Amino acid sequence: MEKKYTDINSKVIDKWVEEGWEWGQPISHETFEKAKNGDWFVLLTPVKPVPKDWFCEMKGAEILGLASGGGQQMPIFAALGAKCTVLDYSEKQLQREKEVAERENYEIKLVKADMTEPLPFEDETFDLIFHPVSNCYIEDVFHVWKECYRVLKKGGILLAGLDNGISFAFDDEEKMVVRKLPFNPLKDKQLYEESVKNNWGIQFSHTVEEQIGGQLKAGFILTDIYQDTNGTGRLHEFNIPTFFATRAVKK
Repeated sequence: MEKKYTDINSKVIDKWVEEGWEWGQPISHETFEKAKNGDWFVLLTPVKPVPKDWFCEMKGAEILGLASGGGQQMPIFAALGAKCTVLDYSEKQLQREKEVAERENYEIKLVKADMTEPLPFEDETFDLIFHPVSNCYIEDVFHVWKECYRVLKKGGILLAGLDNGISFAFDDEEKMVVRKLPFNPLKDKQLYEESVKNNWGIQFSHTVEEQIGGQLKAGFILTDIYQDTNGTGRLHEFNIPTFFATRAVKK
């Protein structure tokens, strides 16, 4: 595995964004204006909006969008009066954030960084971390939970969108179970080659122990959770949950 897998993922996501990936399409001016008037929603997972009562008081809040580039959620938070920082490893996703900030005339800190490394922030910097489904692109999620805990203020909130791994077991048409879990191309040469060839990026399934257990081990208190589906495809049509979202608080 000669090239660092996160560098591969950064380039793959850049390519997806250029090809019109739905998570790289910024919100419109109209959506921004609506948010300023209190009419808004954001997604951590493909379909269900995040409950409004999951958030802190947004005006003046220090918010970190962790692997949350694309100009979709941060502009909403900025419209609500929050001070936003977005960390992403995709140049194109950060570019989208910059475009919206310039169009709507608000300030945002853009940080290009790999979340498998220590986060480049001081302890107790943020009131809220918004982390949409993205840790499927990294192997070790516990590191991220520890870092989230460190950079949140006491009483700070972590909102995370998580993949439950089921989709990784299925074929492209979602008709047959074709793979064992866990899905980890770094431990399976054939899977690695298939991932690179098909432009999937290097993705990973994670267990509930890693996702929720990891948050609890890092010191978080879990306060709420919900399930969600893919939004499209057979698993979605059969209402099979493939994602979940968690709200956790730093003690």
